[in-house]
Amino acid sequence: MENTTNKVTLSKGTRFKVMMSSMFLQGSWNYERMQNVGWAFSLMPALKKLYKPGSEEAKLALQRHMEFFNTHPYLASPILGVTLALEEERANGTQIDNAAIQGVKVGMMGPLAGIGDPVFWFTIRPIIGAIAASLATGGSIIAPLVFFIAWNAIRISFLWYSQEFGYKQGTAITSDLGGGMLQQVTKGASILGMFVLGALIQRWVSISWTGPNAVVSKIPLSKGAYLDWNSLPSGTKGVQSAITTLFSQDSTGAIKQSGVFMSSTKVTYLQDNLNTLLPGLSALLLTFLVIWLLRKFKSRNTPLIIIIGMFILGILLHWAGLM
Repeated sequence: MENTTNKVTLSKGTRFKVMMSSMFLQGSWNYERMQNVGWAFSLMPALKKLYKPGSEEAKLALQRHMEFFNTHPYLASPILGVTLALEEERANGTQIDNAAIQGVKVGMMGPLAGIGDPVFWFTIRPIIGAIAASLATGGSIIAPLVFFIAWNAIRISFLWYSQEFGYKQGTAITSDLGGGMLQQVTKGASILGMFVLGALIQRWVSISWTGPNAVVSKIPLSKGAYLDWNSLPSGTKGVQSAITTLFSQDSTGAIKQSGVFMSSTKVTYLQDNLNTLLPGLSALLLTFLVIWLLRKFKSRNTPLIIIIGMFILGILLHWAGLM
């Protein structure tokens, strides 16, 4: 706190303490006033600097911040910043009543809550999780650390800089919220989320139509186009001969297939044709089907029913000889 000609100013250190306290916003969530206890707790470092502890002003300040409050836990930070600016002005003698402070909080918490989920839960977190999962499937032991460090770096940075933005802008930030900024942020997050989803479908969704009943054609091969297992010598020499026939080594030392088939008949499966024409088509169609089901049936049990349905469908297709 800086005190110049009786003017109280919240220092950056105090504002940082408010940001750190805001991480416990939902630590005492209740059904009556939602996040009000966590909200008041977040503001405590600032209120102690602005008002003398135990004074009537301090009691009134704590009382007005125990009113109803509920928004996305990360998007509460710009509201905290604006509230800090208002409380600072009030502590310095500006005529700001309780209704004005509460009105700003209520006016901001609704619109901001709407963009928290698509930006953080449906875009940023899945992207980081997918990157960490890719590292984990590759055997990297740092995958959990990548997720933990990246997610918290983004989260804490957003909490701090958005709170500082709200504090410096004061009540002027409310005019920005009404100018289409939220709609642009939400649209951008949705586009980015769909882009990442499309990139991950081919990697994470695997469908293979290679069952005995998914055969498209069987073409007999001429002699020399396939490996004649009966003509191979016995023992290790036969194994060596088979390997050298099926695989070849180029000038760089890389091993590649020689083009010789392992059987006298070339079998073409449905999956082979799909891989030639439209790789990943089955995975894409399945993903679109799941998205449609989730939007069509909005029950909280819908995801569980879809998962069970996928298991049953996979078993039936396997029994039918298609997969």
